[in-house]
Amino acid sequence: MSFGSGHPLAYPSSVTIGALAMCLAWAPFGDLDQVAALATVALGIIGYSSYRIAVALGFLVFWPSGSARTVSVSRIRQQHRLLSRSWLEISGTGRPRWVPVYFDPALMSMIESRADLTDRTIHVAGRRLYPSGRIRSTEPPGRLIDNPSRTDPNAPTLTTTASRLRRRLLLDAQSTVAAPFAALLWIYVDGGSFTTFLAATCVAATTALWLSAIRGSDPS
Repeated sequence: MSFGSGHPLAYPSSVTIGALAMCLAWAPFGDLDQVAALATVALGIIGYSSYRIAVALGFLVFWPSGSARTVSVSRIRQQHRLLSRSWLEISGTGRPRWVPVYFDPALMSMIESRADLTDRTIHVAGRRLYPSGRIRSTEPPGRLIDNPSRTDPNAPTLTTTASRLRRRLLLDAQSTVAAPFAALLWIYVDGGSFTTFLAATCVAATTALWLSAIRGSDPS
């Protein structure tokens, strides 16, 4: 399934394809055990990505509701360790709830709004947003930053900057710092040459990058 360049799922889908391509590219250079490890990583990426995309597209429920309802939502940005995500804080369901969503440029200028919410979809002002995980009844961990109560006049410029592919990749690449250490651990356990180390580093780095993207990283 392909998404246009402006679609919220285009970036995580592209990074997923890149991670799978990296596994495939190194497969011809490995022995049987190394190829099996690459296949395991690739299957994990395919399985987890399929689940996340299925939830986002509404094939799976992201919270156990029974019917559609209109609620009040506001956007908050979470900064927790190396991960930044966008969440919608939901009011009008008895107690506050939070659901993570894939980054959409419209989120940067979003003020408190009314939303149509079902157990599979979210529409805010007629625009569909895509959940990047299950709804939760406890506040997300880390530093939470609320959107301004009024639309920022600089929002169009900030949106253009935040949406650039290079910026998104650089921000998500922060999680790749542990890749060489993961590769050294693999060499220690299974042995191998410098080529093995290089391959393990590349695969570990792209896997870390993929995990940030598929979880719904926010470049704003």
